[in-house]
Amino acid sequence: MPITPFINLKKQLAMSIKNLPPLIIGGAVFNTGYNENPHDLSASKILEAAFSKGFTAIDTSPYYGPSEEIFGKALKEISSKWKREDYLICTKAGRLGLDEFDYSRPWIRKSVLRSLERLGTSYLDLVYIHDIEFVDEPSIIGAVKELKLLKNEGIVKNIGISGYPVDFLYKIALRCKSEPEIGPLDAVLSYSNGCIQNEKLFEYYEKLLVDCGLKKVLNGSILSMSLLRSDATLDFHPASKELKAKVSQVAKDLKNETGVELADLATKFALKRWLFDTANQAGATPTSLEWNKNCSIVLGVSNIEELDAAIGNYEHVKSRAGEAEDEQLFAQVKQNLGDSFNETWRSGLH
Repeated sequence: MPITPFINLKKQLAMSIKNLPPLIIGGAVFNTGYNENPHDLSASKILEAAFSKGFTAIDTSPYYGPSEEIFGKALKEISSKWKREDYLICTKAGRLGLDEFDYSRPWIRKSVLRSLERLGTSYLDLVYIHDIEFVDEPSIIGAVKELKLLKNEGIVKNIGISGYPVDFLYKIALRCKSEPEIGPLDAVLSYSNGCIQNEKLFEYYEKLLVDCGLKKVLNGSILSMSLLRSDATLDFHPASKELKAKVSQVAKDLKNETGVELADLATKFALKRWLFDTANQAGATPTSLEWNKNCSIVLGVSNIEELDAAIGNYEHVKSRAGEAEDEQLFAQVKQNLGDSFNETWRSGLH
C-alpha cells in the first residue's frame, strides 16, 4: 500500500519542525560502532528511497564518526532532484568521543559551523546539545544559550537537547523554559526509553509537551541500540549482563513459540505506542490510525532492505492489520521480561 506523503515536499517551511515526518533516517549506523565500513553503505540510495516516500528528514551527529560527511555526500548526489528546502537536517553538538565532551560556547558554535560545511548547507533545521547527562548543569545551560544565539542568527532553525535519562531531560527542558536567554526549547530526543523493554518516555510525553512547551518529542533507538533482537547485542551496549541475557532469552522464546522476530515486534510496538497511541484517534477508522504530529521516531537503517522493512512495519501498524495479535504479543513480551521491564542503566552523571 503506497504511503501518502506527509507534507507538500515542494512547499516545506524549513523553520517548522512540525514538518518532521513520523520516521527520520538516523545517522548513527553510518559509524564503525554499527557497521565496519560505513562508507560502503548506499547512503544516497537510502535517502532517495526514503525521501520519495515522504520520510524527508535525517538525524546525525559529529559523534557518529563519518556520518555527517557521508550524509553530506549523499545529499549532494541526489541534489538534482532533492533541493535543500525539500528535506530537514537534524544534528547535534557537544559530544566529541566516548568520554570526551566540549560544551563551551566557542566550541558549540564551531561545531555547528563545521556541520554546515560537512552537510553542504547554509542552515540546520534542528540542533541538539548531545547527551546532556554527561555534563554539569551550568555547562549545559551555557551550551544551549549559544544554540539560541545561533537560532537568532538564522543559522539554526530549531534547538533542543538529547540524552538517555528522561527525567533529567525533563528537568533541563523545564529550566530552559524559565531562562530569559533561552525560553522553551523546540525539541527533546531521548533514546532507548520508548521501546518494548522500557516505556519511561511514554510516561513523560505530556509533561514534556505541556510543562516544557516543546514542539516535538522524538524517540530514538527503538531497538535499544541492538538489544531488542535475536542477534547478539553489540559490544558497546551499556546494559547489564543480566538484562542482555533476559532479552536474549525472550527473543529466543518468541521466535521458537511464534516464529516472530523480536526486532520486528519491537519496531511495531514503538511505532504503535509512540506515533499513534499518543494521539486521541478521533479521526481513526477501522483500517487507518492517525499519526500524532507531535511525535517522530529516529530510525537507523543500513540498507534498502532495512528501510523497506521499517516502512512496511509503519504501514502495518497504521493500517491496523493484525492489531489484536500484535497487542497479545506485546503483552507476552512484557510479561516475559519480568523484572527486566523498565530496567535502565547508568548514563553519565545520572
